[in-house]
Amino acid sequence: MNEVLEEIRAFVAARNWEQFHDPKNLAMAVVSEAGELAAELRWVPNHDADAWCRKADNHARVRDEIADVAITLTMLADRVGVNLADAMRDKLVKNGEKYPVDRWKGQHE
Repeated sequence: MNEVLEEIRAFVAARNWEQFHDPKNLAMAVVSEAGELAAELRWVPNHDADAWCRKADNHARVRDEIADVAITLTMLADRVGVNLADAMRDKLVKNGEKYPVDRWKGQHE
């Protein structure tokens, strides 16, 4: 992740885009990019979603949208001083405590 983060920082710096990347704007961009990802799958029936995503043209579009979400989220985390990998690990621990396997296996709220 550190190498990718450095590539993102260099990409942004070369374009002088840091000025537009305050936490609020980056959070809004994450939501926007996630919306574009959701739009790719909007009308795909649940039972067809896996197969649909494996088709080459669909896969390429979904891959690009996932990358946009990940890049923007990485920029937000960097801006506010969050180590994304550490934050995800910590959240998995919290979720494990909140949703223990013996109670939640195969269940949802």
